[in-house]
Parts: sequence; C-alpha cells; structure tokens
Amino acid sequence: MKIKCGVVGCGFMGSRHVSMVNSFEELECTAVCDIDDNRLRGLNNKIKRYYDIDSLLADDSLDAVIIATPNKYHKEQVIKAARARKHIICEKPIAMSVADFDEMYQAAKDNNVVLTAHHQRRFDRDFRAVKHAFDRSILGNVYLIKSIMYGFNGNMHDWHVWISEGGGMLLDWGCHLIDQILYMIKSPLKSIYADIRNVINSEVDDYYKIIMRFENLTTAEIELGTYMLSDKPGWFPRHWQMYGDKGSLYIDGLDEPQGKIIRTSKLLTDVKNEANQYCGPTRSFGEPEKGLIITENLPQVSYSARDYFINFIKAMRGKEEFLVKPKELRTVLTVMEAVRESGKTMKSIDFE
Repeated sequence: MKIKCGVVGCGFMGSRHVSMVNSFEELECTAVCDIDDNRLRGLNNKIKRYYDIDSLLADDSLDAVIIATPNKYHKEQVIKAARARKHIICEKPIAMSVADFDEMYQAAKDNNVVLTAHHQRRFDRDFRAVKHAFDRSILGNVYLIKSIMYGFNGNMHDWHVWISEGGGMLLDWGCHLIDQILYMIKSPLKSIYADIRNVINSEVDDYYKIIMRFENLTTAEIELGTYMLSDKPGWFPRHWQMYGDKGSLYIDGLDEPQGKIIRTSKLLTDVKNEANQYCGPTRSFGEPEKGLIITENLPQVSYSARDYFINFIKAMRGKEEFLVKPKELRTVLTVMEAVRESGKTMKSIDFE
C-alpha cells in the first residue's frame, strides 16, 4: 500500500514536496494545507485542500505529514502532528532551539511516531564526493576541510529576513552545512569558534565563519556570506577544499560540481643551505617546477535529493534505519547554539 502524505505549507519548499512525493509509486500526496488560497490553486484536483493544520491532521487517511512552514511554526505543528499520530518529516531547521526540539521529540516518543527532518543535502553530489574521499583516506590524514558558500544578492527572500519568523542564514543554510560536516567526521567535536554578522541585513545574520575542531585533529571551517563578491569565473556559489598529508582536493559548483585531486610528484628533501640558491618569494612558497603538481579526477558518485525519500520509504517499511536520526538533529541544534554564543562572546566554546 502507498504511504499517504499531507503537506503543511505550500510555499516554495512545500510545493516541491508535493511534486517529489507524487513522483514515487510508494508515496502519494493526498492532502495539502495552507492559509493562502492562491498557493493551493493549480494543484491536482484529487488532492484535498485544507486551510488550517487541525483540519488536515483530522484526516484519518493520512499516514505522514511534511511540515514546510516558516521555522517559527515547527514546534507547535510537529507536536500537533505527533498527537494526531502522524509520522513527521519536518523541514530544516527542525526547531529554533534545543529546548524546543526536546519537547517535539518527547511528543513523538509519547505517541509512537517517527520524527525526522529533511536534511536532503546529505545527498548533494559535491558533498558526497568529498565524503567519499574522506571515508577512504584518499588524501591520507585530513587536517583541514573547508565548506564555502558565496552569494552576491546580499539580501534574503520572503520571511527569511525577519528574526520573528526564524530567518537568517545560520538557520537557513547553517543547519545543512553543519549537518554535512558532522555526518562526515565521525569523531567527537571538541571546540567551536564563530564569527557571525549582519553585513547587509539589519535583523538577521548573513555572514558567518565557523571553526570546528575534532578529537581526531581534523579542523572544519564553514564560511557563508550573502555578499562575497568576485569577478572570478565559478566564484558563486559552492566550494569545498580538503587538505591531507597525501594530497588535496577542491570542488566548485553545486548542481554540476567540478574539481580535482591534487598531489605532488615529490616533496622537498635534504635542503642545503646554499647562499646562491634561488629563493623567489621563499623556497617553500615559490612557483612549483614543471611536473611537480599531479592531478587526478574526483571520485564518481551518483546521488540526488530523491535518495532522501527512498530512505524514508524503506525505513517506514522496516527495511533500513531512518538516515536522519533525532540524536543527530539535536546535535546540529546544539552546535548552532554554540555558534551563536561564540559569535556573541568572541570566545571559543568547548563542546562535549
């Protein structure tokens, strides 16, 4: 039997969820809810329309709901859905705080329903190529990973510009970028330092740099800015860099990522103190001689946002575990709270 789903909130993400759900034979979106009738027009006539969440949750035919409303509504709506005994996929960030999440998760436990979040960017091809290289130690012992997002518009869209709605780039993209790092590096996080700013937007953050240090001596840097300008080709929007003791890796681009693995044919050894030796800028940082830099193709990976729902279907049928687990969601929120504290105090935060 198909898993029948209702979508709460039919804006940008909600409408995408309707299309995504109905692209699977095992799923069916049979109901939607939105307070704006304009957003419900154009939907398939077979889909039931509701104008408040209570009416949708009273629909006994629904097995699961997808919460795709502005961030500030997630707590109330998830708890209502849990009490109505609907399984729940909530858009990210799942909650505005760790305390809110704890209440939401308790409601799900009390009513024996699934609570997970739409962290589909675990399946982004750029991230999966980086993770593939990291998991297999292709670069040796990795000491630094950089995850970068640069934009040129400065301002954000819709409700994302208002604190009261749960706006800002930390809540919008930060939860994805932090989740990717934590999903990849399976080592205890020891400390966090962050610089978080309002550069263009008066109310909400639009720039941050987050430095995460792990017990295995890997450091991860996350940098995002909505107003980071350059005329270099390929500057926008997405970049990865990873550095190990056996080489480096870079990836540029989000939908069609491009990049290389970089190695050297030899290392500088047996350095002699010769007075007439060419120094250039310095002997360590001059231009590499011809043939010293060697490139390799990135690992080939095949993933898409559909894989999130493939996992959801299999997990609902008991064939595998849910990929995005409540404990992981809570950790992401805990890191985000530490980021805000570090940005406010300008101090590193110990993380246990």
